[in-house]
Amino acid sequence: MSKQILLINDMAGYGKVALSAMIPVLSHMRHNIYNLPTALVSNTLDYGKFEILETTDYMEHTIQVWEKLGFSFDAVSTGFIVSEEQAKLIAEFCRQQREKGTAIFVDPIMGDEGKLYNGITEKTISHMRELVRVSDYMVPNYTEAACLADVAYQEQGMTEEEADVLIEKLLAIGAKSIAVTSARINQQECVLVYDNQKKERAILPFTSIPVRFPGTGDIFSAVFMGKILEGKDIVESAQKAMTATKAMIEINQDNADKFKGIPIESCLEVIDG
Repeated sequence: MSKQILLINDMAGYGKVALSAMIPVLSHMRHNIYNLPTALVSNTLDYGKFEILETTDYMEHTIQVWEKLGFSFDAVSTGFIVSEEQAKLIAEFCRQQREKGTAIFVDPIMGDEGKLYNGITEKTISHMRELVRVSDYMVPNYTEAACLADVAYQEQGMTEEEADVLIEKLLAIGAKSIAVTSARINQQECVLVYDNQKKERAILPFTSIPVRFPGTGDIFSAVFMGKILEGKDIVESAQKAMTATKAMIEINQDNADKFKGIPIESCLEVIDG
């Protein structure tokens, strides 16, 4: 059964990331997709030069219009947030939506490979924790999870005991179900999952392909959310997302310009496997 899904993320004019990556995936999965862009971005940041137009005023006014029109959603997904003001606005919107029964998915985009992105402040992190508190599912990468949990990023990876501590600290700030991507546990790359309903954690290993495309995290998040909304449990949803993302990378690994991301529309059928 198709769901009404609102995506709150940035829109790139050139390249398949964020909204332009997630919309075709979730549309292919037969959901009805709406969007609230946090920023208009000229192109993927990998090119080194870019222009960003923040849309906070537009977002605030749009939310007011939607409230007057009585629009409702089965799920809301949040991604790239440009400013502290936006983070506060989105956290409050998601809190109100969740009180109405809307499922909230949060991808707390703040950094990668042990480093936070430029412009991420302690206040931004604090607001992101507020967003995590009102979420049903959070999908951080390992860098973001460590930052939110206020634990040291382990460059060589975690032990299972350290992974348990990470999950415990995320739960302590109010997280519910969790899928940590780009993790490494006992020298094995994996996705670390915590199922809030079963109160169980799982380690889902994978072998990475030595190719980098921007937007693969957005693909994972979209497939993951789509499967959750189909009624799959969190472990199966994460596994389906891992399989689909890996297949798309494999199909496109010889593309000349990888900075523009994966041409998603050409390989959507891998989601159906």
